[in-house]
Amino acid sequence: MKQAKRLIKAPVFALMILSSTACVTSTVQDARTGLTGINEGESVVIMAKSYHLGNETEMKYIRCIEDNLARGSKGLRVIPHDEFIDSLFPWFEPRTAPAETKNLAKLMDRPGVADKIAEQGIRYIIWLDGDTDRVAGGGSLSCAAGPGGGGCFGFAWWQNDADYDASVWDLEGLESAGTVSADVSGTSFMPALVIPLPFIARTQSKACKTLADQLHSFIVQDESV
Repeated sequence: MKQAKRLIKAPVFALMILSSTACVTSTVQDARTGLTGINEGESVVIMAKSYHLGNETEMKYIRCIEDNLARGSKGLRVIPHDEFIDSLFPWFEPRTAPAETKNLAKLMDRPGVADKIAEQGIRYIIWLDGDTDRVAGGGSLSCAAGPGGGGCFGFAWWQNDADYDASVWDLEGLESAGTVSADVSGTSFMPALVIPLPFIARTQSKACKTLADQLHSFIVQDESV
C-alpha cells in the first residue's frame, strides 16, 4: 500500500516541476526615425498589413493591442479598426491602402480624406505585421477506453513563436516615426497520467501586452514605461 502511494506521489511531483518550466521569453525593441508625442484629443488607429498570399495579421491581435493601448488612466485614445475603415471607405481597404508613407500626401489630397481624419483626431496610424506560429514540438499522447474505464498516457510539448512588427506613421508630418517589434517564444507541455494536464505558454497574449506597452512608450516618449 505504501509503495502504491509513493508511485502516485512521484508523477504528481513531476507535474509540479513541469508546471514551473512552461515559460515565455520575450524580446522587444524599437527603431526611431522621428520625434513623437501626442496631444489631448489626438488618437491612434491600428491597421494590419497584408503579406504572404493575402494572409493578414489576426483581428483578435489587433483588438488586443487596441484594448491595451487604451487601458488605464494614461491610455491613448484609440479609434476602432473597423470604424476607421468604414469611415474612409474605400481608401483603407486592403487593395487601396497606402503601402508606404510616400503615398500619404497623395491620399490626403483625395476629397474628404483629410477632413475625415481630422474629424477623428487621428495623429498616428500603426501598421501591424506578423503572426504566431508553432515552430517545434514532440512527444506523444495516447488515450484509450475499456470496460474498466479509460484514460490518457504520455507526454507532449510544443513551442510557439509570436513575432510582430509595428510601423508608426505620423500623420502630422506625413512620415514614418519608426518601428517597434516584439518577439515572444514559449514552450507548452501536456503530460498525461489518466488525465491530460496542459501547461500553456501564452505567447500571443504576452506579445500583445509587450508590444502595446512599448508602443505607448514610443508614442508618448515616456521613458518610465
